[in-house]
Amino acid sequence: MVKRARLLALLLLLPSLPAAAEELSFASVRIDGVQRVDRAAVEAVITTRAREPVTAETIDADLRAIYALGHFDDVRAEQRDSDGVPQLVYHVSERPLVRRISIRGNDKLKVSQVRGVVTLRTPGILKTQDLQASETAIRQLYTNEGYYAAEVSSQVEMQGKNEATVFFDIVEGPKVTIDNIHFEGNRVFSDRKLRKFMQTKRWWIFSWLTSSGTYNEEMLQNDLELIKEEYFNKGYVRVKVKQPHIQLSDDRSEMDIYIEIEEGESYSTGQLSLKGDLLESEEVLLKGVQLRTGETFSRELLRKSIKNLNDFYADRGYAYVNVTPLTQIDDDSRSVAVAFTIEQGVQVHIDRIEIGGNSKTRDKVVRREMVLVEGDLYSANRLETSRKRINNLGFFSEVNVDAVAHPDDPTRMDVHVDVKEQPTGTFSVGFGYSSTDGFIGQGSISQDNFLGNAWRLNLAASIGGDYNNYRIGLLDPYFLDRNLALGFDLYKTDREWDEYDVETTGGQIKLGVPLSYENRLFFVYKYEQKEIYDVDPWSSVYIRSQEGRSTVSSLYASISRNTTDFRPDPSRGYMSEFSVEYAGLGGTERFVKTIADHRHFFPLMWDWVFSPHGQIGYLTEIGGQELPLDERFYLGGINTMRGFDTREVGPWQPRGYPQYDESGNLIGYAPSETERDYIGGVKVAFFNFELIFPLLKDAGLKGVLFVDVGNAWGEDEEYFSDMRYSAGAGIRWNSPLGPLRLEWGYNLDPYDYEDKSKFDFSIGKFF
Repeated sequence: MVKRARLLALLLLLPSLPAAAEELSFASVRIDGVQRVDRAAVEAVITTRAREPVTAETIDADLRAIYALGHFDDVRAEQRDSDGVPQLVYHVSERPLVRRISIRGNDKLKVSQVRGVVTLRTPGILKTQDLQASETAIRQLYTNEGYYAAEVSSQVEMQGKNEATVFFDIVEGPKVTIDNIHFEGNRVFSDRKLRKFMQTKRWWIFSWLTSSGTYNEEMLQNDLELIKEEYFNKGYVRVKVKQPHIQLSDDRSEMDIYIEIEEGESYSTGQLSLKGDLLESEEVLLKGVQLRTGETFSRELLRKSIKNLNDFYADRGYAYVNVTPLTQIDDDSRSVAVAFTIEQGVQVHIDRIEIGGNSKTRDKVVRREMVLVEGDLYSANRLETSRKRINNLGFFSEVNVDAVAHPDDPTRMDVHVDVKEQPTGTFSVGFGYSSTDGFIGQGSISQDNFLGNAWRLNLAASIGGDYNNYRIGLLDPYFLDRNLALGFDLYKTDREWDEYDVETTGGQIKLGVPLSYENRLFFVYKYEQKEIYDVDPWSSVYIRSQEGRSTVSSLYASISRNTTDFRPDPSRGYMSEFSVEYAGLGGTERFVKTIADHRHFFPLMWDWVFSPHGQIGYLTEIGGQELPLDERFYLGGINTMRGFDTREVGPWQPRGYPQYDESGNLIGYAPSETERDYIGGVKVAFFNFELIFPLLKDAGLKGVLFVDVGNAWGEDEEYFSDMRYSAGAGIRWNSPLGPLRLEWGYNLDPYDYEDKSKFDFSIGKFF
């Protein structure tokens, strides 16, 4: 249309012009044909003015500018004479106004999904480029959903007043699944390995659940880059991953993807050097470079090297440091030399720390987790540490800690801490079940951020056929705004075991003394009154001897270290604790209980985590007094040795049958040959080896494979003698009702009287 408009302009104007470059003047300049478009917008792009000199080139430029507005199908210029007075008229023909958009033929996708990608708007001017872009966007939407063969066309239906309805007609076709992904030319990586690098996957039986196995062009293009990256990390810097070839099956329901690779040769790392602003000697700075001369070149190690150098400078206040690598490839020696250029910039101090988004949590709770304060030198590492510490509070679903340049002074930066609150308390009334405690009615209120002060409040009541528990507790992790935790618990429990019942009423005062962020001392003074009653008369000798009332007055002390990355759900780091409880500060019970516990988390590929856990304990008497029954070590069940019945791993005594004389008087007990009571051990050691992997990441659903090893022993038995073994699998889910665990364990060496397997599950948080 622009070419046609230019031709019309020249044809109309040239007869009245002696030469194309000769100037004219018009008494008036007018625009005809404007209906909906703002006339002022058109006049604003015209340079021709009345009674001012103008050439054919100027008019041609005006025509181009009017057409470029995108509102017109046709633009032309005309010279008119009115009573001998010359006039210039620009004629425009407006494009139709889109009043309605209709989607037809969509059965698999909702109208709202299709409309969401359409670039045309109502009301809006109908533009050919928008129409074509909308068709492409709809086609891409169907491709991303697996309908690779979908066809999209458009139809414009004109109505009165230069208005139009646009119809998008869709022929969806069958959903195309990926049957196979083939590679050609690969020697370094097998086909199977290359497929693992890719996000695009073949269709399999559970693809309906994971949404994999369908073609997504954008994802496939990204996969080509992922494959290149893996080759670059092996030194193949000349690798070429060609565009994939798609082959549809005859019925267009399946496709094969063919990817050709030219690997080339592997290159090693050549000379490494640094230049620019060097804070330390080149030898010192090169220690942060993970590439090594003579070893295989790796782009991943190059990136890590750049980060290490950046962090080295950023942790010394140089927030604007710029590390630029210059690589030089030598094809003759098949090596890559790297020269790092460092521009340190100015040294920066922190000016203000501003906290936002905390509608409930008080500023001081967030601020005391910051390891970077006003006036400090900028440090990237300390900023990240601050973010992790705030995230570890568990109060926020999002935590962002950003350093922002000061508008007036390049040597100062402000730190903005933006958080998004999440629920930290629960109120629940309902019923739960665990294989240990049976059915339990539960009412509880818990708040980990009570009054926004990070106080931990716990009010709970659990009522069941075998277990009743009432508890109230409060812990202030920063008592009087000091780095000191202080709290208390009051509780009453009543538990029924098969052999006896036990009722406990007590309380405890807790004091936490942090040695550092990762290390903590904890002290607990506990006072309990206990009664063991309703003892089965056929119970073992030891259990019968425990009947009656007792009191425990003890002091518990522990030292712990926690280096995990995210404490609510760790994936790396470890937790260690060593504790000693001394009972003998009054009361009737006398004992010392020592426990060492360690759990480690090792991240693996695909968000898998390997987590070994071990615990060793020892219970010793004081003054020759018999050890209390419920302080001994019991193994078996979901929290210790899966695949075994709860509390049925370790020492036992035969049940006793009462013997009577002819007059009916009790004269003693005869030990049973088949029935036994488990009495717990004074020594314990058990180990859990778990492989945890995501099942549905967005839902927080995880699977676990495990192996458990351990036992409990009496005083006259040796540690690690007669170890027991089990293995199994399970599912874990942080459900809205609380943590859910379903785990099945198989006893690898069952005794004649033991079951070969055991299924355990629990839901909710039982206080």
